[in-house]
Amino acid sequence: MSSPALATVRSEAPSVSPARETWRRFRRHRLAVSSGALLAVMVIGVALGPWLWPVRIDEIDFAATLQGPSLAHPFGTDDLGQDLLARMLYGGRISLAVGFAAMAVSTVVGVLVGAFAGMSRRFADPVLMWVTDLFLSLPQLPLLLLVIYLFRDQLKALFGVEGGVFVMIVVVIGGLRWMPVARLVRAQFLSLREKEFVEAARAGGATTFHQVRRHILPNAVGPVIVAATIEVSAAIIAESTLSFLGLGFPPDIPTWGRLLFDAKDHLDVAPHWALFPGAAIFFTVLSINFVGDGLRDALDPRRVI
Repeated sequence: MSSPALATVRSEAPSVSPARETWRRFRRHRLAVSSGALLAVMVIGVALGPWLWPVRIDEIDFAATLQGPSLAHPFGTDDLGQDLLARMLYGGRISLAVGFAAMAVSTVVGVLVGAFAGMSRRFADPVLMWVTDLFLSLPQLPLLLLVIYLFRDQLKALFGVEGGVFVMIVVVIGGLRWMPVARLVRAQFLSLREKEFVEAARAGGATTFHQVRRHILPNAVGPVIVAATIEVSAAIIAESTLSFLGLGFPPDIPTWGRLLFDAKDHLDVAPHWALFPGAAIFFTVLSINFVGDGLRDALDPRRVI
């Protein structure tokens, strides 16, 4: 039998909130913390680019074409003498915005489809999973190229050149990347809907929407967050691939993929032109993936860190 003093000590023991415990576990993942710091520096750098390096991205200097890195041009120049650092800082905002916006589209669609499938006890589940498997079986890159080729002019006319291309790429990439999230959410919902706390809420007269909003979705958010980080990386690579193939943003919008496309014919005389945007894509995707690994470990209490 426990003594009153021991009971008092136990009652006064400070409770740790789930968010604080998650942050404590994440901080112990050193590679994820370092990657998060690097990613934060890159995001702040591209966000404050015009103030950090106040050089116009369209400023042409034919006397400084294809120059290597120097004090005047830390990342060198292109074939028109344009400063690559300024263009990379500007293009980084577009590349990262595409990644996060496409992630939001794919995550929202995937959560909705997975939630409907996971809570359905009749025909909706097999139908939605059949549609999901159908999209998974389609070759994504050829389909992505086909959709953009068919609808790019209509979207440009509707939203303007830059806005139309941005909306088109975000919607198409997000619309072709929701399937893994949907399958993950469905699996989580199928498991959680049979738990005792959900059964208790159901027995108490809670509606299906209330069960999902208050009990199921909050407990499934961890794997969704991890999947969302992967979608950011996939979207950045997809945008870079489209731009490298010449079907992404136009030449006056220097995304990292577009810079690689412009540099491909000058690799022998100006390798720096491709090196820096390629390194930016590599380290951004790598950092996001490591952050996702850290979040996966921090949000899973069964993992020992």
